[in-house]
Amino acid sequence: MKISKEQVATIARLARLDLDEARLERFAGQFGDILDYMDMLGAVDTTDVEPLYSPSEHGTVLRADEVHTHCSREELLANAPESDGQFFVVPRIV
Repeated sequence: MKISKEQVATIARLARLDLDEARLERFAGQFGDILDYMDMLGAVDTTDVEPLYSPSEHGTVLRADEVHTHCSREELLANAPESDGQFFVVPRIV
């Protein structure tokens, strides 16, 4: 598919890019090559191909969601600059 320099200039203007004539010409050729490749991919017969969600199969890497107590409340509050024995005390923000 042929893309004109005017179409590239419109895209560049929308993207707020200032391109000179040489770049407009080069990008027009590159856009054309990309669209030609997309046309070639679109012409491939995929009627018997099962759709993929991912090109490789992944096993779940998630661990079981189990509750564990690693530290006591007192151990955690011991690191706080200020606490009331049950919660962290922080400056009031209004």
